[in-house]
Parts: sequence; structure tokens; C-alpha cells
Amino acid sequence: MAGYVIWAVVGLALVISELMTGTFYLLVLGIAALAGAALAFAGFGFWVQALVASVVAVAGVAWIQQRRRLVTPAAMASPDLGQPVTWEAWVNEPDRFARVRYRGASWDAQVRGECSGQPGEVLYISAVHGNTLEVAKTRPA
Repeated sequence: MAGYVIWAVVGLALVISELMTGTFYLLVLGIAALAGAALAFAGFGFWVQALVASVVAVAGVAWIQQRRRLVTPAAMASPDLGQPVTWEAWVNEPDRFARVRYRGASWDAQVRGECSGQPGEVLYISAVHGNTLEVAKTRPA
């Protein structure tokens, strides 16, 4: 089988796979393989084909990453900061993990600073890390 056919089959397989994933990285690799196929068809040696395919792939991946940085919106500040929560109980007192009530549900919380640990004590959200609230006795500024 001719080298350009192998490059072309691999390139088309990558482009078709891209249609199923939607990440654009496989598309870039497919285009790089098709560039290698074009050079193989033109009669260039394998190392030239591989070098050009590599350069096209690296340039394409760099372009995609740059584009994603421009298009990806900045993370918004959590609207929960400064909201009051009500103390329920310690989960792990030495590690400062507790359960608090917020918006009618129990949440895991990392306690910062001092607190009495009495049921019903009001604390304030100072940060949100996934499903864990960071709470403190004083309201954040």
C-alpha cells in the first residue's frame, strides 16, 4: 500500500472521529495527517512528511488553545459570598469540617477561624469550593 494512502486513511479516520467528539484536537491531527498524505503523493520522503505533519499538528493545537483562552469566559464570583448559614454539627472537629444549613439544605463546610459550635450559630460564607462551603464568624468584605 502506498504511503499517501496510509496517511489519507489515518487522516480521514481522525476527522471522522472528531465529528463524534467535538473537541477540535482530532480535527487538527486529521488535517496534519492529510498534509502528510499530500506530501507523500507529491513524492517527498517519509521524514519530510512526518516533519510537516508534526509542525501542522503542533501549530493547530497551539491555535486551538489560544482560541479557547479568548473564547472561555472568566469565572464569575460566587453569588453566595457573605450569605449567612446556620450551624448544625461538627463532622470532623480536628480538621474543622462541619455541617451547616444553607437555603434549607445541609452542606459540608470548612470552618475558618473561631466559632462556638453551638446549634443555630450564624456563620457567613467566605468561599465556595465545589460542594463545600468555607465559612467564618465574620462576614467577608
